[in-house]
Amino acid sequence: MSSQTHTATETLRTLHRIHRQLTDLNGRLRRGPQLIQAHQRNLDRCKNELAEIQESAKKARVASDAKQTLLRGGEEKVKKLQDQLNTAGSNREYQALKEQIAGVEMANSVLADEILESLERLDEFAQKIADAEAQLEKSEVQRDLNQKGIDELRPTIEADITRLEAELAEVEKALPDDFTMIYRRIVNSRGEAALAPLHGEYCGGCNHKVPLNDINKLLMTEAKPLVCRACGRLLYVPEGWAQG
Repeated sequence: MSSQTHTATETLRTLHRIHRQLTDLNGRLRRGPQLIQAHQRNLDRCKNELAEIQESAKKARVASDAKQTLLRGGEEKVKKLQDQLNTAGSNREYQALKEQIAGVEMANSVLADEILESLERLDEFAQKIADAEAQLEKSEVQRDLNQKGIDELRPTIEADITRLEAELAEVEKALPDDFTMIYRRIVNSRGEAALAPLHGEYCGGCNHKVPLNDINKLLMTEAKPLVCRACGRLLYVPEGWAQG
């Protein structure tokens, strides 16, 4: 391998390595806010669920209280009717009062059963509210822990990106002139996906077979840039490469 071929190959290898590292680091920076947004959406969902349960519990409490008020009224009505029963002036009046008392007591019995069911439902709501509050607290803790971890890592990641960007700029200066224009054009449009190693006679990016004549151009004494005809990546020879 000639000096120019060696220089181009080593430079493309290094450039691809740096681009991959930068892609990974930038991806980690992006994933941080995305993770927090996901936690916030979950937190908002938990808050909405808690609010809905609390609203349902409030309505159930109002309905239960209303029935208890009706029951107290029914019990007072029975007491008044019984007082009238004791002073009934005729058998007919007595029987009529007895029938009224029986009807009110029947209604009171139905109300009492409904109130018992409503109290059981309120107990269920109380448990649901406690569970929802616990889930909300757990979600808040998870969000805060992730936010703390992201905030702690961000300076290190940003420092690594700055270092790699400086290294990238320096390594790009070593590219032979005839590679530079093609490299910059593809990198500007594709980023890390601008480069790919050869895997035998195949493009390491899209697995398309590269014609042997094209590979030979990359191995010539005066190496020429090789772009995959299928995916448009700039190809290079990786370490330990062997023609398949």
